[in-house]
Amino acid sequence: MSSQKIVLVSSDGETFEVEEAVARKLQIVGHMIEDDCAHKPIPLQNVTGKILAMVVEYCKTHVNDDHVDASEEVKKKLKDWDEEFMKNLDLDTIFNLILAANYLNVTVLLDLTCQVVADYIKDKKVEEVREIFNVKNDFTPEEEETIRKENEWAYN
Repeated sequence: MSSQKIVLVSSDGETFEVEEAVARKLQIVGHMIEDDCAHKPIPLQNVTGKILAMVVEYCKTHVNDDHVDASEEVKKKLKDWDEEFMKNLDLDTIFNLILAANYLNVTVLLDLTCQVVADYIKDKKVEEVREIFNVKNDFTPEEEETIRKENEWAYN
């Protein structure tokens, strides 16, 4: 594989020059490389510079993580790096990373960010989860009572 540089441009005009191997971790860009469409800067209209910088950092770290024969030590180091990478991020940033990982088709980052959100809401009450996701409760009190009785396990 060549070590060609690929230029990515965020929605707010920030440019990132990355190695081809790193750019290929963004599957949407990988397809453009395969279709010989990566000889000029690639605009990524759904991702801001702040978030794209984080995605690029993640992909640089994980550029070789698809090797099946990676040692347990390497896997542990990557897992530790992932935990450190996600530590102290606010929910808004995590949600933006989820959107970016989905748009750019970076599956491992999408899995990681979704797991962080799942862990965050795991022991929350329904009302707290509604607030986190800005979900309006449109049930009548009677409907909600019925649902709570039918699904008692979820409200404890």
